[in-house]
Amino acid sequence: MVQYFTFRGKSVESVVDIHAASWVHICPPLKENEISDISATLHIPTDFITDSLDIDERSRYEIEDDSKLVLVNTPMLNRSEKVNEAIYVTVPIGIIIKGDQVITISQDDNPIIDRILSHKVKNFNPSDKTRFVLHIFELNVFWFLECLKKLNLKRNLIEQELYDSSRNSELKQLLRIEKSLVYFVNSLSANDLLMMKMKRTDFLRIRDNEKHTDLFEDIIIDNGQALEMSNVYTNILSGTMEAYASIISNNLNTFIHRLTIITIILMVPTLVASFYGMNLKHLPFSQHKYAFYVLLLMSVLLGVFLIIFIGRNSRK
Repeated sequence: MVQYFTFRGKSVESVVDIHAASWVHICPPLKENEISDISATLHIPTDFITDSLDIDERSRYEIEDDSKLVLVNTPMLNRSEKVNEAIYVTVPIGIIIKGDQVITISQDDNPIIDRILSHKVKNFNPSDKTRFVLHIFELNVFWFLECLKKLNLKRNLIEQELYDSSRNSELKQLLRIEKSLVYFVNSLSANDLLMMKMKRTDFLRIRDNEKHTDLFEDIIIDNGQALEMSNVYTNILSGTMEAYASIISNNLNTFIHRLTIITIILMVPTLVASFYGMNLKHLPFSQHKYAFYVLLLMSVLLGVFLIIFIGRNSRK
Protein backbone atom coordinates (compact mmCIF):
# COMPACT_ATOMS: atom_id res chain seq x y z
CA MET A 1 0.00 0.00 0.00
CA VAL A 2 1.36 3.39 -1.03
CA GLN A 3 -0.05 6.67 0.32
CA TYR A 4 0.71 10.19 -0.88
CA PHE A 5 0.51 13.26 1.32
CA THR A 6 1.13 16.95 1.01
CA PHE A 7 1.42 19.61 3.68
CA ARG A 8 -0.90 22.56 4.14
CA GLY A 9 0.65 24.66 6.86
CA LYS A 10 0.93 22.27 9.82
CA SER A 11 -1.66 19.78 8.57
CA VAL A 12 -1.18 16.65 6.46
CA GLU A 13 -3.53 16.07 3.52
CA SER A 14 -3.83 13.07 1.25
CA VAL A 15 -3.26 13.52 -2.50
CA VAL A 16 -3.50 11.25 -5.53
CA ASP A 17 -0.58 12.41 -7.67
CA ILE A 18 2.77 11.08 -6.56
CA HIS A 19 4.61 14.07 -8.02
CA ALA A 20 2.46 16.48 -5.98
CA ALA A 21 3.24 14.61 -2.77
CA SER A 22 5.70 15.96 -0.24
CA TRP A 23 5.52 12.76 1.78
CA VAL A 24 5.14 9.21 0.43
CA HIS A 25 4.43 6.38 2.86
CA ILE A 26 4.95 2.75 1.80
CA CYS A 27 3.87 -0.30 3.78
CA PRO A 28 2.79 -3.88 2.94
CA PRO A 29 0.89 -5.39 1.31
CA LEU A 30 2.54 -4.41 -1.97
CA LYS A 31 1.50 -5.67 -5.36
CA GLU A 32 3.86 -7.53 -7.66
CA ASN A 33 6.43 -5.24 -9.30
CA GLU A 34 5.11 -2.30 -7.23
CA ILE A 35 8.48 -1.82 -5.53
CA SER A 36 10.31 -1.53 -8.85
CA ASP A 37 7.62 0.81 -10.20
CA ILE A 38 7.92 3.09 -7.14
CA SER A 39 11.69 3.02 -7.43
CA ALA A 40 11.57 4.00 -11.09
CA THR A 41 8.96 6.73 -10.55
CA LEU A 42 10.70 8.35 -7.58
CA HIS A 43 14.22 7.69 -8.91
CA ILE A 44 15.39 5.97 -5.74
CA PRO A 45 17.40 2.72 -5.47
CA THR A 46 15.32 -0.42 -5.12
CA ASP A 47 17.60 -1.59 -2.32
CA PHE A 48 16.47 1.34 -0.18
CA ILE A 49 12.91 -0.01 -0.22
CA THR A 50 13.73 -3.72 0.16
CA ASP A 51 16.19 -3.05 3.00
CA SER A 52 13.53 -1.05 4.86
CA LEU A 53 11.15 -4.01 4.60
CA ASP A 54 13.74 -6.44 5.98
CA ILE A 55 12.86 -7.10 9.62
CA ASP A 56 16.47 -8.00 10.48
CA GLU A 57 18.04 -4.87 8.98
CA ARG A 58 20.20 -2.90 11.40
CA SER A 59 20.03 0.84 12.07
CA ARG A 60 22.23 2.75 9.63
CA TYR A 61 22.30 5.48 7.02
CA GLU A 62 23.38 5.38 3.42
CA ILE A 63 23.81 7.82 0.54
CA GLU A 64 23.50 6.85 -3.11
CA ASP A 65 23.55 9.52 -5.82
CA ASP A 66 21.23 12.25 -4.52
CA SER A 67 19.12 9.90 -2.32
CA LYS A 68 19.63 9.52 1.43
CA LEU A 69 18.41 6.54 3.44
CA VAL A 70 18.08 6.35 7.22
CA LEU A 71 17.02 3.10 8.89
CA VAL A 72 15.96 3.37 12.53
CA ASN A 73 14.48 0.58 14.66
CA THR A 74 11.10 1.03 16.33
CA PRO A 75 8.99 -1.14 18.70
CA MET A 76 6.13 -3.13 17.27
CA LEU A 77 3.54 -5.20 19.12
CA ASN A 78 4.21 -8.85 18.34
CA ARG A 79 1.17 -10.41 16.67
CA SER A 80 2.45 -13.95 17.09
CA GLU A 81 0.09 -16.13 19.13
CA LYS A 82 2.91 -18.28 20.52
CA VAL A 83 3.15 -18.02 24.31
CA ASN A 84 6.95 -18.08 24.28
CA GLU A 85 7.38 -15.10 21.95
CA ALA A 86 8.28 -11.56 23.04
CA ILE A 87 5.46 -9.07 23.64
CA TYR A 88 7.25 -6.43 21.56
CA VAL A 89 9.69 -6.84 18.71
CA THR A 90 11.65 -4.15 16.89
CA VAL A 91 11.43 -3.50 13.16
CA PRO A 92 13.11 -0.89 10.96
CA ILE A 93 11.50 2.27 9.64
CA GLY A 94 13.06 3.47 6.41
CA ILE A 95 13.30 7.22 5.82
CA ILE A 96 14.40 8.26 2.35
CA ILE A 97 15.16 11.90 1.54
CA LYS A 98 14.97 12.62 -2.16
CA GLY A 99 14.89 16.25 -3.27
CA ASP A 100 11.85 17.90 -1.71
CA GLN A 101 10.19 14.57 -0.92
CA VAL A 102 10.38 12.35 2.14
CA ILE A 103 9.56 8.66 1.69
CA THR A 104 8.85 6.52 4.76
CA ILE A 105 8.69 2.73 4.68
CA SER A 106 7.40 0.55 7.53
CA GLN A 107 6.60 -3.11 8.03
CA ASP A 108 3.01 -2.64 9.13
CA ASP A 109 0.63 -0.10 10.63
CA ASN A 110 3.01 2.00 12.67
CA PRO A 111 1.98 4.06 15.74
CA ILE A 112 4.48 6.78 14.78
CA ILE A 113 2.96 7.28 11.34
CA ASP A 114 -0.55 7.07 12.79
CA ARG A 115 0.29 9.79 15.31
CA ILE A 116 1.51 12.11 12.56
CA LEU A 117 -1.61 11.51 10.48
CA SER A 118 -3.88 12.12 13.48
CA HIS A 119 -2.19 15.50 14.16
CA LYS A 120 -0.97 14.52 17.64
CA VAL A 121 2.54 15.93 17.29
CA LYS A 122 3.49 19.07 19.20
CA ASN A 123 5.25 21.87 17.29
CA PHE A 124 4.78 19.89 14.10
CA ASN A 125 6.24 21.63 11.05
CA PRO A 126 6.15 19.23 8.10
CA SER A 127 7.06 21.87 5.52
CA ASP A 128 10.68 21.54 6.62
CA LYS A 129 11.74 18.06 5.50
CA THR A 130 14.71 17.97 7.90
CA ARG A 131 12.48 18.83 10.84
CA PHE A 132 9.99 16.25 9.60
CA VAL A 133 12.70 13.58 9.84
CA LEU A 134 13.62 14.81 13.32
CA HIS A 135 9.95 14.56 14.32
CA ILE A 136 9.99 10.89 13.32
CA PHE A 137 13.10 10.33 15.44
CA GLU A 138 11.47 12.12 18.36
CA LEU A 139 8.23 10.17 18.10
CA ASN A 140 10.19 6.94 17.86
CA VAL A 141 11.99 7.64 21.14
CA PHE A 142 8.72 8.58 22.84
CA TRP A 143 7.14 5.36 21.59
CA PHE A 144 10.06 3.37 23.04
CA LEU A 145 9.56 5.11 26.40
CA GLU A 146 5.82 4.42 26.32
CA CYS A 147 6.36 0.72 25.58
CA LEU A 148 8.94 0.51 28.36
CA LYS A 149 6.46 1.95 30.86
CA LYS A 150 3.84 -0.59 29.76
CA LEU A 151 6.30 -3.47 30.14
CA ASN A 152 7.38 -2.27 33.59
CA LEU A 153 3.76 -1.94 34.73
CA LYS A 154 3.02 -5.45 33.47
CA ARG A 155 6.09 -6.75 35.29
CA ASN A 156 4.94 -5.19 38.58
CA LEU A 157 1.49 -6.74 38.26
CA ILE A 158 2.93 -10.19 37.54
CA GLU A 159 5.28 -9.92 40.53
CA GLN A 160 2.32 -9.14 42.80
CA GLU A 161 0.61 -12.29 41.55
CA LEU A 162 3.77 -14.33 42.08
CA TYR A 163 3.90 -13.28 45.73
CA ASP A 164 0.73 -15.32 46.30
CA SER A 165 1.51 -18.32 44.10
CA SER A 166 4.38 -19.31 41.83
CA ARG A 167 2.65 -20.52 38.71
CA ASN A 168 4.18 -21.31 35.35
CA SER A 169 1.91 -18.87 33.49
CA GLU A 170 3.30 -15.82 35.34
CA LEU A 171 6.88 -16.99 34.88
CA LYS A 172 6.28 -17.42 31.15
CA GLN A 173 4.94 -13.86 30.96
CA LEU A 174 8.06 -12.58 32.71
CA LEU A 175 10.13 -14.44 30.14
CA ARG A 176 8.21 -12.71 27.33
CA ILE A 177 8.91 -9.33 28.94
CA GLU A 178 12.59 -10.20 29.26
CA LYS A 179 12.77 -11.07 25.56
CA SER A 180 11.10 -7.76 24.67
CA LEU A 181 13.64 -5.85 26.77
CA VAL A 182 16.50 -7.62 24.99
CA TYR A 183 15.11 -6.38 21.67
CA PHE A 184 14.77 -2.88 23.11
CA VAL A 185 18.33 -2.74 24.47
CA ASN A 186 19.83 -3.88 21.16
CA SER A 187 17.69 -1.54 19.05
CA LEU A 188 18.17 1.50 21.28
CA SER A 189 21.93 0.92 21.31
CA ALA A 190 21.96 0.73 17.51
CA ASN A 191 19.77 3.86 17.25
CA ASP A 192 22.05 5.71 19.65
CA LEU A 193 25.13 4.88 17.59
CA LEU A 194 23.29 5.87 14.42
CA MET A 195 22.27 9.30 15.71
CA MET A 196 25.68 10.00 17.20
CA LYS A 197 27.26 9.21 13.84
CA MET A 198 24.68 11.36 12.03
CA LYS A 199 25.48 14.24 14.37
CA ARG A 200 29.23 13.83 13.90
CA THR A 201 29.03 13.70 10.10
CA ASP A 202 26.20 16.30 9.92
CA PHE A 203 24.21 13.92 7.74
CA LEU A 204 21.07 16.09 7.89
CA ARG A 205 22.98 19.35 7.26
CA ILE A 206 21.68 21.01 10.43
CA ARG A 207 24.92 22.19 11.98
CA ASP A 208 24.18 25.84 11.14
CA ASN A 209 20.55 25.63 12.32
CA GLU A 210 20.46 26.08 16.08
CA LYS A 211 16.84 24.97 16.53
CA HIS A 212 17.34 21.75 14.59
CA THR A 213 20.62 21.07 16.36
CA ASP A 214 19.04 21.55 19.79
CA LEU A 215 16.13 19.30 18.87
CA PHE A 216 18.47 16.59 17.61
CA GLU A 217 20.56 16.77 20.80
CA ASP A 218 17.39 16.45 22.90
CA ILE A 219 16.40 13.38 20.88
CA ILE A 220 19.82 11.82 21.48
CA ILE A 221 19.50 12.51 25.23
CA ASP A 222 15.99 11.00 25.34
CA ASN A 223 17.19 7.95 23.41
CA GLY A 224 20.00 7.52 25.94
CA GLN A 225 17.43 7.75 28.74
CA ALA A 226 15.31 5.05 27.08
CA LEU A 227 18.41 2.86 26.70
CA GLU A 228 19.28 3.34 30.38
CA MET A 229 15.70 2.49 31.39
CA SER A 230 15.83 -0.67 29.28
CA ASN A 231 19.06 -1.76 30.94
CA VAL A 232 17.66 -1.04 34.42
CA TYR A 233 14.43 -2.95 33.73
CA THR A 234 16.42 -5.83 32.24
CA ASN A 235 18.63 -6.05 35.33
CA ILE A 236 15.62 -5.86 37.65
CA LEU A 237 13.81 -8.57 35.73
CA SER A 238 16.89 -10.80 35.62
CA GLY A 239 17.24 -10.41 39.39
CA THR A 240 13.56 -11.15 39.87
CA MET A 241 13.74 -14.30 37.74
CA GLU A 242 16.81 -15.50 39.66
CA ALA A 243 15.12 -14.76 43.00
CA TYR A 244 12.00 -16.72 42.07
CA ALA A 245 14.13 -19.57 40.74
CA SER A 246 15.93 -19.66 44.11
CA ILE A 247 12.61 -19.55 45.98
CA ILE A 248 11.18 -22.41 43.92
CA SER A 249 14.37 -24.43 44.39
CA ASN A 250 14.30 -23.74 48.15
CA ASN A 251 10.64 -24.78 48.37
CA LEU A 252 11.45 -27.97 46.49
CA ASN A 253 14.35 -28.74 48.84
CA THR A 254 12.11 -28.13 51.86
CA PHE A 255 9.44 -30.45 50.47
CA ILE A 256 11.98 -33.20 49.73
CA HIS A 257 13.45 -32.76 53.24
CA ARG A 258 10.05 -33.21 54.85
CA LEU A 259 9.25 -36.18 52.65
CA THR A 260 12.56 -37.80 53.62
CA ILE A 261 11.82 -37.31 57.33
CA ILE A 262 8.37 -38.87 56.94
CA THR A 263 9.93 -41.82 55.08
CA ILE A 264 12.51 -42.38 57.84
CA ILE A 265 9.85 -42.18 60.57
CA LEU A 266 7.66 -44.72 58.79
CA MET A 267 10.59 -46.98 57.95
CA VAL A 268 11.47 -48.01 61.54
CA PRO A 269 7.95 -49.25 62.55
CA THR A 270 7.75 -51.00 59.19
CA LEU A 271 11.10 -52.68 59.91
CA VAL A 272 9.81 -53.98 63.28
CA ALA A 273 6.62 -55.29 61.70
CA SER A 274 8.58 -56.97 58.92
CA PHE A 275 10.63 -58.99 61.42
CA TYR A 276 7.48 -60.44 62.89
CA GLY A 277 6.16 -61.15 59.43
CA MET A 278 8.88 -63.74 58.93
CA ASN A 279 8.01 -67.39 59.28
CA LEU A 280 10.49 -67.99 62.12
CA LYS A 281 10.26 -69.56 65.59
CA HIS A 282 11.46 -68.15 68.91
CA LEU A 283 10.73 -64.53 68.10
CA PRO A 284 10.36 -62.37 71.24
CA PHE A 285 6.74 -62.11 72.39
CA SER A 286 5.69 -64.44 69.55
CA GLN A 287 3.72 -66.62 71.99
CA HIS A 288 2.44 -63.78 74.14
CA LYS A 289 -1.30 -63.16 73.88
CA TYR A 290 -0.76 -59.38 73.78
CA ALA A 291 2.10 -59.55 71.23
CA PHE A 292 0.26 -57.47 68.64
CA TYR A 293 -0.38 -54.64 71.07
CA VAL A 294 3.19 -54.76 72.38
CA LEU A 295 4.59 -54.51 68.85
CA LEU A 296 2.17 -51.72 68.02
CA LEU A 297 3.25 -49.80 71.13
CA MET A 298 6.92 -50.34 70.30
CA SER A 299 6.36 -49.01 66.75
CA VAL A 300 4.59 -45.92 68.04
CA LEU A 301 7.29 -45.26 70.67
CA LEU A 302 10.04 -45.64 68.09
CA GLY A 303 8.18 -43.28 65.73
CA VAL A 304 7.77 -40.66 68.47
CA PHE A 305 11.42 -41.01 69.43
CA LEU A 306 12.52 -40.43 65.84
CA ILE A 307 10.23 -37.39 65.53
CA ILE A 308 11.72 -35.83 68.69
CA PHE A 309 15.28 -36.76 67.70
CA ILE A 310 15.03 -35.36 64.16
CA GLY A 311 13.16 -32.30 65.37
CA ARG A 312 15.88 -31.39 67.86
CA ASN A 313 18.69 -31.93 65.36
CA SER A 314 16.98 -29.89 62.64
CA ARG A 315 16.90 -26.82 64.92
CA LYS A 316 20.66 -26.86 65.42
